[in-house]
Amino acid sequence: MRPVSGGTELTDSQLTQQLTELGVGEGGVLLVHASLRSLGKVEGGAASVLRALRRALGPDGTLVVPAFTSDNSDTSAAHGERVRGLSDEARTAFRERMPPFDRAATPSTGVGILAETTRLHPDSLRSAHPQTSFAALGPRAAKVIDDHHLDCHLGERSPLARLYELRARILLLGVDFDRCTAFHLGEYRVDSPPRRSYRCVVRLDGRRQWWEYADVALDDSDFGTLGAEFERAASGTATVRVGTVGAARCRLVGFVDAVDYAQGWLPGHRVVGR
Repeated sequence: MRPVSGGTELTDSQLTQQLTELGVGEGGVLLVHASLRSLGKVEGGAASVLRALRRALGPDGTLVVPAFTSDNSDTSAAHGERVRGLSDEARTAFRERMPPFDRAATPSTGVGILAETTRLHPDSLRSAHPQTSFAALGPRAAKVIDDHHLDCHLGERSPLARLYELRARILLLGVDFDRCTAFHLGEYRVDSPPRRSYRCVVRLDGRRQWWEYADVALDDSDFGTLGAEFERAASGTATVRVGTVGAARCRLVGFVDAVDYAQGWLPGHRVVGR
């Protein structure tokens, strides 16, 4: 696959062809993490990229994206950055103004314009978690997003476990393995993973309230190293396919392979209790 030259806008037809050459096939289930900027100039922007992905998947394929809202919490790094430098009084006022998560209306944050464009599609379905929801389009969308428990970010009661069951694939479209959410399911599947408390704003029984729960202590700080070793281990196989879409270096990855590798890799590479 040859990237489009710098002064040419990439069309959705060209994108579809390049995605197909990379290995995105009809009828599959595909989890996408994307940086549109890395693609270069695209005629029609994110909407064209979404059309190209859906065409490559065909009418029987299902597209899934993260629709995270990490700032809907006072225990997240995103919240900490937003209130950094404020007085205690200002922090309290900020916290009291935070709106509750609304599955239909709350914008995703930190996951890119393609994910938000997918979430806003009229046929898109979104899971219910107030911090780590997913949005999906296609015939298996409901199976992927249904029953996302409020006390389970990315484990067995989340869309990641459903994607594992469906033997989905992951498209890293111009991003690296440090954005590979599937590795988090591996965190849940190690023996006795460390846990921590989380707190976020929700609407329950018709009123705004704080929801506090304990879940696995998520940590993506070593996912870049994990992904590099996973890719080396998969060299010469179809587990990780590398190619170019537009100007972006991309990877198409087997979901089950990624999770299983992470589950085996993490215990030997993390300090106990980290």
